Amino acid sequence: MPEVAAAHAEVREVLRVPADRAVFEPLTHNPCNGVTAGVWRVTGGDRSAVLKVLTRTKETDVSWSASNDPRHWNFWRREAYVYGCGLAQVWQRHGIRAPRLLECAQRPDGDVALWLENVPGGPATAWPLARHVDHAHRLGVAQGAVGAGEDTPWLSQRFLRDYTAGKTTGEALLDTDEAWQHPLVRRHFPPGLREDMVRLHHDREWFLTVMESLPRTLCHLDQWPANLRSDGPDAGVLLDWAFTGDGALGEDLGNYLPDCVFDLFVPAADLPGLAKAAYDAYVQGLRESGWRGDEALVRLGVCASAVKYDWLTALMLARADEEPVAYGGEGTVSAELRYRERGLALAFLAEWAAEARQLAPRLGFPEAPSGR
Repeated sequence: MPEVAAAHAEVREVLRVPADRAVFEPLTHNPCNGVTAGVWRVTGGDRSAVLKVLTRTKETDVSWSASNDPRHWNFWRREAYVYGCGLAQVWQRHGIRAPRLLECAQRPDGDVALWLENVPGGPATAWPLARHVDHAHRLGVAQGAVGAGEDTPWLSQRFLRDYTAGKTTGEALLDTDEAWQHPLVRRHFPPGLREDMVRLHHDREWFLTVMESLPRTLCHLDQWPANLRSDGPDAGVLLDWAFTGDGALGEDLGNYLPDCVFDLFVPAADLPGLAKAAYDAYVQGLRESGWRGDEALVRLGVCASAVKYDWLTALMLARADEEPVAYGGEGTVSAELRYRERGLALAFLAEWAAEARQLAPRLGFPEAPSGR
């Protein structure tokens, strides 16, 4: 049993069995994140739960280090607060809920143990396209009905700006001929992508300012298929609320759709059709909730959210000679497949960015530095 999870009293309280009868199964998660000491599925007798231990002392790369600032995107205690006050269930009546909190334990070493419901439904990583569209609709209803949420001191602010600021690997390669001549890059990055990504990076501050000026809502800020599971045929369970906070309408959707492709859950060829159907469903959900704002601002929020991935092209260039590792460090994936799919998804995001540059001035924003 992992030392960090060896809390006998917690096992007895949650599973009603002695700790030595509990089985701890490590679950896939981002091992780089400094706020996560570990995640396990714990089984004892006929009961099971998921244990997630939050910490502020884990050594990791500076881009993933834990923060003590309650407004920082990676504030280490946020998820405990989100669950503890019930905010994680704020969208439940609209078909999106969080796992039930079974126990929140403060440990002697300062860490916090979250014992959560072990959700039985299948992961969204295997969903058909129509199910992703259904989720977009539910998200629209939820964000239109709930709005910006409570003004609590531990909700994240300026997520996009601060998150992307820490992702600086390979920035100089964006406009370096040698990097773009790598065989993987030449084969799989579409023509014109270099110019598009250099331009996106050049306009980064403009995109961030636009996103911060759009209508606000409560956002999860880490929506992707690996953080979503089925809850019957018509609802979903959303995991990992660690980044929750202020965001723009459309921002969560703008994160969810490209991540479907970046992590190989949806073929890149399906992204344009999925994105259109999901956007239409999201707006329909907003309208059904009673939201009466300007849809063009929502469209701008989705398209301008492409700036979140400003760093990804540079990272791909920097790691072209490395063997691609799967999420969580468990196994590898085909380099040819990853570069092909991500290249196509990045080209799609370049189209979003171009649409945002066209749309923003019509809505009263200044033109992007690179023009329309």
